[in-house]
Amino acid sequence: MLSRYVFKFTKSTSRFRKPSSLLVNCGNGSHSAIANIEDEGSFSGRMRSYGTSCAKLLEDVPKDDNPVSQMLVDSFGRLHTYLRISLTERCNLRCQYCMPAEGVDLTPNPQILSQNEIVRLANLFTSSGVNKIRLTGGEPTVRKDIEDICLHLANLKGLKTLAMTTNGLTLARKLPKLKECGLTSLNISLDTLVPAKFEFMTRRKGHHKVMESINAAIDLGYDPVKVNCVVMRGFNDDEICDFVELTREKPINIRFIEFMPFDGNVWNVKKLVPYAEMFDRVVRQFPSLSRLQDHPTETAKNFKIDGHRGAVSFITSMTEHFCSGCNRLRLLADGNLKVCLFGPSEVSLRDPLRSGADDNELREVIEAAVKRKKASHAGMFDIAKTANRPMIHIGG
Repeated sequence: MLSRYVFKFTKSTSRFRKPSSLLVNCGNGSHSAIANIEDEGSFSGRMRSYGTSCAKLLEDVPKDDNPVSQMLVDSFGRLHTYLRISLTERCNLRCQYCMPAEGVDLTPNPQILSQNEIVRLANLFTSSGVNKIRLTGGEPTVRKDIEDICLHLANLKGLKTLAMTTNGLTLARKLPKLKECGLTSLNISLDTLVPAKFEFMTRRKGHHKVMESINAAIDLGYDPVKVNCVVMRGFNDDEICDFVELTREKPINIRFIEFMPFDGNVWNVKKLVPYAEMFDRVVRQFPSLSRLQDHPTETAKNFKIDGHRGAVSFITSMTEHFCSGCNRLRLLADGNLKVCLFGPSEVSLRDPLRSGADDNELREVIEAAVKRKKASHAGMFDIAKTANRPMIHIGG
């Protein structure tokens, strides 16, 4: 069964130091944990690195009722406890960095995972040690059964966090029910505070609806409300400090994301505003900006500003990748498993599932894919030349 479904993967040629076993001494005794901790590198100016507490290091290790399966551990010792599930390829916006102007060919509906298939596969992952699931798209809220999916996923044994990344266009009216169904965490995408620029970037109207959704999330008690902002030179890099101002009075975590290359988004290094430049702009206007302690698997570099209720983060996928601590897997809407956002390799879980594979056979397919995960992505220039799906297909 295994050989019928596992795709061929190119062996990694990257040089990568395998992690060592780290003995963590806690107040109530010693606990042995495998940690994949790499020095983040030196920071210039006010930037500095921090150690990791025992509690933080062990936070991602599932409880005894859902022991960690080798299915989730790759050949470099990275434990994958975070599953991102794309519910649909459809979206009610047409963001320029996500898809080309002419749009993309969507997978026919019969080839998209059903609600029952999503829940079955998610249960397979959570029973093996995954403790966080994020729902993405496309736009996940356009899926009509989104509430039912949330309700079923939230009740999976071992799941601690059920999150969603959304463009916020229709979120305000749906969020009360989604919270009742177990949605615990939110990321809302917003790349500009100027309505006209929003319409230009998304090729649709609706800026005010996104702002309403951010405020609705705050009113419902989500804390923090994470706001994802892809920064592009010449478009919104002049708004960086305006976005930071949103964190002054509200529990908003603004997350500045380096512009990344995907099929159809016409990526150009000249559009990239690197982390170091974004940081310098923020710290000049907000000199009390200070680094928070991050979990080893954290994708963002997180900061706090004195007197601000919220926080500021930078996701530095291009200039300072965080592959050494990656704990993420992606289940695409068509049922393909993608072990790296920037890697072209995928393996179908839908096909063996629909062919009658049992859970153990599915675990074999998943484990084989995870074991072949490379040490790191190829770097931004090679990524730009590598065939990959548009972001709308992969899931944000």
